[in-house]
Amino acid sequence: MRLHLITVGEPRLAYARLGWAEYEGRLRRYHKVQVTRVSGKTTAAEGAAVLRAAGRAPLTLLDPRGQQWSSEELSAHLGAQALAGHGELAFAVGGPDGHPEELRAQARWLWSLGRLTLPHDLAMVVLLEALYRAATISAGEPYHRG
Repeated sequence: MRLHLITVGEPRLAYARLGWAEYEGRLRRYHKVQVTRVSGKTTAAEGAAVLRAAGRAPLTLLDPRGQQWSSEELSAHLGAQALAGHGELAFAVGGPDGHPEELRAQARWLWSLGRLTLPHDLAMVVLLEALYRAATISAGEPYHRG
């Protein structure tokens, strides 16, 4: 399955750039990965850019109002989407001000990484690690020790 990772901007801090590179490389062992970086002068412009980038792929927005998934639930979700015939899934991390309401309304899923507010750079790394962990669960590999 192709995982299309859409971010508003790119990681700025050194730790986040290293974390992104590490987990993107790991994730590529299990999925085809496409990364699109978008920008905009307003959250509405960012939202429109995210929607264009996602195209026809079902879109998941990282959003504090979304559903929280355990690692096992995320793994099962990805597997179910593959079985449903979705060859591509898009995941979007918004800018520091989040996603506009218009984009939320058009997303297939809203996914919350938890009740904590994470810095933008850290949220990008957590997204990749969570997807990698879910892939290793599906593959029956010992990375996850839940």
